[in-house]
Amino acid sequence: MEKLDSLRILVLAENTVPFGGSLLGQHGLSYLVEARRGQTTMKVIMDVGQNHGALCTNMQQLNVNAGDIDAIVLSHCHFDHTSGVAALLAEIKKQGVPVIAHPDIFRTHFLAAPALRAIGMMKEDSAQALVSAGGLPFLTRDPLPLMPGLTTTGEVPRVTPFEEGGLKVFTISEGRTQEDNIADDISLVACVKGQGLVVITGCSHAGIINIIKQACSLCPGEDLHAVFGGLHLAGAAKERITRTVEELSGFNPRLVSAGHCTGFKAQVALYNAMGERFIPLSTGADFKITA
Repeated sequence: MEKLDSLRILVLAENTVPFGGSLLGQHGLSYLVEARRGQTTMKVIMDVGQNHGALCTNMQQLNVNAGDIDAIVLSHCHFDHTSGVAALLAEIKKQGVPVIAHPDIFRTHFLAAPALRAIGMMKEDSAQALVSAGGLPFLTRDPLPLMPGLTTTGEVPRVTPFEEGGLKVFTISEGRTQEDNIADDISLVACVKGQGLVVITGCSHAGIINIIKQACSLCPGEDLHAVFGGLHLAGAAKERITRTVEELSGFNPRLVSAGHCTGFKAQVALYNAMGERFIPLSTGADFKITA
């Protein structure tokens, strides 16, 4: 994979907010990813949280103009990452804005405990609603390059024996109810000159180690520089947290910033293992990686 000159990750929505500020938190996740290569700069929104009003407030306070957005990436179907995407497209006020996701993202997706509840894409964010608001769906199981040096992972192979999904959810396929392994979980991968790989996740339902291995396969020979996002270890068994932290530490990243669904115990384990190389993810956090 070719390389970027610089990469910026600005957290627009996350569960936590800085002390003493006026940004709004929500159970959700959204980033502005700004990639530059030569004279070309691309601004991508990855996920949109679940509260569009809070997202807009934060975008305004962080000086992010919706009209500058070039594309939207949806990491998976869950409502806390996708609610309000049609509304955001309407505010971008362009036609043909790429909306990049897995082809199964609009499927029926639900929990059965403690009672039946849909947790996938909401009806106001249907495929047709996105098109009507100016979106152009790019739906693929394969890695999709956004520009040289920036790509999606595509569908992530589940190769680690310990990264089970951790969430019992269901779908309906050909008229039959079946368990859903959230195969639509995708991430962003950037390769920055002189720095290496940067992995940006939504919830890591595919397993963060699986995701990193997929990223390394897309850019062989590059070291892992940083990981950002949710690791979906909240409520995970101690053994899984320990194994995940050990495996992640083995890649020797210079920075890991994890939050949202990562869970306090996993954050503590990451800090204990990595020290100052670990930073809890937070709304308004602004990371710049340059050659």
